[in-house]
Amino acid sequence: MSSDSVQRIADAAEMYWIRGMTVEEVGRNLHVSRSTVSRLLARARADGIIQFTVSQDQNRSGHLGRQLDSCYGVHSHVIATSDGASSGERLEVVAEAAARLLNRMLGSDMTLTVAWGATVEAVSKHLDIRPVRGLRIVQFNGSGNMATSGIEYAGTLLQRFGQATGGTIHYFPVPAFFDSVDTKRCMWQERSVRRILGMRKKADILLSSIGTFSSELPGHLYRAAYLDRADLEELRAENVVGDLGATFFRGDGSTEGITCNERSTGMTFAELRRIRTRLLVVADPRKAAALRAVLKAGVVTDLLVDAQTAAAVLA
Repeated sequence: MSSDSVQRIADAAEMYWIRGMTVEEVGRNLHVSRSTVSRLLARARADGIIQFTVSQDQNRSGHLGRQLDSCYGVHSHVIATSDGASSGERLEVVAEAAARLLNRMLGSDMTLTVAWGATVEAVSKHLDIRPVRGLRIVQFNGSGNMATSGIEYAGTLLQRFGQATGGTIHYFPVPAFFDSVDTKRCMWQERSVRRILGMRKKADILLSSIGTFSSELPGHLYRAAYLDRADLEELRAENVVGDLGATFFRGDGSTEGITCNERSTGMTFAELRRIRTRLLVVADPRKAAALRAVLKAGVVTDLLVDAQTAAAVLA
């Protein structure tokens, strides 16, 4: 074949398989008939000008995603990662994919509520700059503890979301856990606090991960001065496997009777279910039991997870 003939076959192949044009559209662009386009496309495959490959990793991820969707009624995005990847490498791959997904989800005049943590912090570093008109970004749960106000950490994280989207940031300047239920009850009556609670309640999207005692990258809630020894002993006695936005849960997804939850600034699972889109991002196979629990509890609508963690949940 002449170089012109090869180029025409390649052009037809690119228009049809890469750009997604119809046969008719390809014909109009090349000024040839429909039957000629069909012959060009057949020649492209026969001569290896266009080649198709199947990625086994992607195929496996798709299979795992369909299983999660079927078992738990969620919309799953399973990300292929190397079996030999370190915990940090796995987190970065998943966080980058989560940032892309969140960018697609965000729309004008929406409210996004963000539960701070190591995974969500990683997501914040991969956000594309894409202004979203009228977006409100609300801190999901308090960040203060006995040693610090938590404002610097949570503020830096939320600022990344604001800088990427142009959204307005609304902080929740309270501790992660109050010392007593009475203190929480009083604070919940303050008008400034009620304003944040109202925005959070009406959020369109929640972005969160889950924390556990045994994850490869322990979250801030388990490393800083948020919980004292008595709290940790109580959580273990209650067979708690993790938390979602500072609300603790057991392996069966239940939360009732866990005293720390009564002092938490997080939302109950019943409240969570009223948020239209609840995007959970997980990149740690050691969180499989905790992830399985929240999936059972029905508090997740969209899940972005690595293939190893997905397989561990389904095992």
